[in-house]
Parts: sequence; structure tokens; C-alpha cells
Amino acid sequence: MHTIYRFFFIVSMGSLLLAGVGFGQATGTGAADKRAREITAFITSGDRPAFKKYAETNFGGEFVKVPMDRHLNFLSSMHDQSRGFEVHSVQDTKPNEATLLVRNKLTGAWDALLVRIETESPYKIVGIGLRPPKVPAGETRKQSVKESGRELEELAKKLAASDVFSGAVLLAKDGDVLYKGAFGFANKDFNAPNRTDTKFNLGSMNKMFTGVAIAQLVEKGKMSFDDPLSKFIPDFPNEEAAKKIRIKHLLSHTAGLGGYFTPRYDAMSRAKLRTVDDMMKLAREDEKELKFEPGSKWQYSNTGMMVLGKVIEIVSGQSYYDYVRENIYKPAGMTNTDCYELDRVNTNLAVGYDKQFTDNGIAWSNNIFAHVMRGGPQGGGYSTVEDLLKFDQALRSNKLVGAEYVKILTTPKPDLNSPNYGYGFFADPNSPFTGHSGGFTGINSNLSMYFGTGWTAIVMSNYSRGAGPVQQKMERLIEAAEK
Repeated sequence: MHTIYRFFFIVSMGSLLLAGVGFGQATGTGAADKRAREITAFITSGDRPAFKKYAETNFGGEFVKVPMDRHLNFLSSMHDQSRGFEVHSVQDTKPNEATLLVRNKLTGAWDALLVRIETESPYKIVGIGLRPPKVPAGETRKQSVKESGRELEELAKKLAASDVFSGAVLLAKDGDVLYKGAFGFANKDFNAPNRTDTKFNLGSMNKMFTGVAIAQLVEKGKMSFDDPLSKFIPDFPNEEAAKKIRIKHLLSHTAGLGGYFTPRYDAMSRAKLRTVDDMMKLAREDEKELKFEPGSKWQYSNTGMMVLGKVIEIVSGQSYYDYVRENIYKPAGMTNTDCYELDRVNTNLAVGYDKQFTDNGIAWSNNIFAHVMRGGPQGGGYSTVEDLLKFDQALRSNKLVGAEYVKILTTPKPDLNSPNYGYGFFADPNSPFTGHSGGFTGINSNLSMYFGTGWTAIVMSNYSRGAGPVQQKMERLIEAAEK
């Protein structure tokens, strides 16, 4: 399989090497190792012109067909977030690929950079990606809770000073806040600083609220996870499909529906999308046929969660917004959370920003005209790190649904071909936490709830991809504290 760039993939290398580097008699693993070290050098230098020449000559297969601006953007993005890598060792080798264990110069964190090459000379690169690092023995040590908070603050300050992070962060144990801080600007035009009560966009994190809302209605006996969609919306997306789709399929992204971020969506006025019914018009037009049989595979679907919002309205007799406000936000004490209409006056909302890399340096754009006018069941609402902790605590203490339903929401559904996702919550069986993340242009937020140990890690950023380094640091700190 050839690796094509996604948010976590990157291509790169440094100005010390020129395009057309030869390999002499190097073969297989040795050639892959050499290529990996070249890519590491480019990440360290961030030299776009030199890297462009290198990529034109030394990328092969499908990888060379990726638009050059994507290669260059990921080079610059990786350099920006790391300021370069220090090679520690070869973590893993396979025929025609090598993975280097490297240390991020900016954050001190470990990464593993994989490079895959062709099987024949000149061994052009056909894939580059990041893999989970195998941290060297002795690099992690048990530390106190106080040390964890201090380390987190130091990293957040360093990232903010390098303009890699803007947002708010909160780390808690058993509901007690160990560290809370805010960095960067909520509005760059006016130099308005972020605060710990600043409202950041949730992205897809609203899906947790939608999942809880459905579970509440099931717990009250008003519906079932096994109910067919046709019971509530008989003609969506067509009569036959509506009979096949069950509520559990919509909750677990296994319904065979897609998303509504289409060219038609891009061309329309966002002002037309203010209610769930407005959003449902998009879904009805886009989802004429199922993409696969419900329950046969997993495919992330914003449309599926949007449809659940309409189901909630039909079953409860309330608008989706009123229902979650009264049955989730209010009992949890979340006073700064809602799906705000962005053309109205909303106090203390952060503007989202996207860092754009060019040959002439960095340029910033905001997401005001890229985002929806109002969020909904699928995402796009706003909250604060403080309110998300309240949601976490309300869920753990069964204020929102009983313990049985919390477990149903937050555990994987392999019987539905959803091995890493529950009902509105990520549920990787190999991970110690559950929760959800959210990302879009100028948006990157995450809530991780460690049900087994009482930890809660929250980060909200108004930068594209801004939350990642802070989130990873909190995961490492929690892991060290539990040793």
C-alpha cells in the first residue's frame, strides 16, 4: 500500500542534499534507511525549493502524482511543528521500507518516521508516514501530579511562543483540576487573548452529545437502538434504505451514509443552514443511494449524525437544540456550551485560524467564511475546557444516563464492523481513554476521558491541527503518572 498524505503524513528533507541523489549499490532496506534519513534532513531544514527538486526526481509510483503543493505544505507543516528531528535509531525495517525513531526538537516528543521505496533501483520513494514511536527504555519515569502540571504548562508556553498552539488546555484527576491555562489570541485582529472560559469550536465533538441524547431516549423507553430509521423518517434516503438502516448504524458510522461537505455545499450560502431541517435538505439531495449495506463496514459520516438529530426532534417533540440544552448542558452545568448562530452577537467566541505556508513565508487566514452558520448534531457547536470537564464528570457520575448506557456509548461495536467506535464516542479497545476529537479549518479540539483511572485531558485550539502536540503530551504525562 502506498502512503498518501493525510493530516498525520508528511514529506520532507533538507538543503544539504540535492535532487537526484544516487544510491550506488545500496538495495532494499539499506536504500530505505538512506531515503528516510534524507527525508528527516529535509524536515529539519524546511527548505521548500530544495525539497521540490528532490521530490520531482525521487518520488515514484502514485506518490509522485500527489500535487506538489500538498507535498510542500506538509513539509512546511512538519517543520513548523517540530523545528526538525534528531535521529535516535532505526526503529523497524522491512523489505523496501525503514522506520526511524526521531525526537521532535521543539517539543522533545518521540516520533517514528516511515519511508517506503520502490523495489528496484533507483529506489524512488512511494510513501512517507508517521508511526507510533517505541520510546527507548529509561525515557519515561514515574512523576508526581504536580510535576505533570508543570511540564504541561512549559510545553504549552513553548508551543505558543513558537506560534504552533493557540487555545486552552485542562488536565484533571478525579474531577480535580491539576492544570488549566490559555494561550494565544481568540481574535488576532484585535489581539484579544484566549481565556480558560473562551468558547472554542467543537468540530465533531458534538457527536458525543447526540449519542447521549439518543441513549437518554432509549433509556426512557421512547425508542430502541435497533429501531429502523423508517420508523421515524420512512423516506430517507429512500424507502428501502430507511428500512435497512437502524439507529445503531447511524450512531456507529456504519449506516452507509456519507457527508455533506460537497461542491454544492461549498457554493451555497451558509445563512440557509440554521435548523436541523435546513441541514436535512442537503442530506436528502445527496444521499439517494447507500454507499454500502448497513452494518457491513465503517465509514465516518457527518450525515448519519445529522439524521439522528432529526430523530431526536421527532421522538422528543423538541428542537434538537432545545433538547440537548435542557437534557445535557443544563444538568451537567455547562453554561458556556451551545450551537451559536455566528451572525449574532456571541460573547467570548474564538475565531479559527489556518496557517498557510508559502515560499515567501507564513500567511494566516480565518475560517469565518468557511464554517457553517450554526452547528448541529454532527458538529460545529462551541464549548470551553471548563464545560467539557463538567460534561465528563456528569457522564461518569451517571447524571446524564445510567452506567449501563455509558458503557454502551463508549465501547466498540465489532458486531457492526465498528471495532474502534461506539455510539458517538471513539472506543479503541487498545486505548485507555474514550471521548472524541474535532477538526476543521481553524478548529482542533479533543476530550479524552480515562474511565479506569479518573484522568481527564482536554485541549481546544483555534488553529488548524493546533491541539495535537498538547494532546500527545497529556497522554504521555498520564502514562508516566500511572507507572
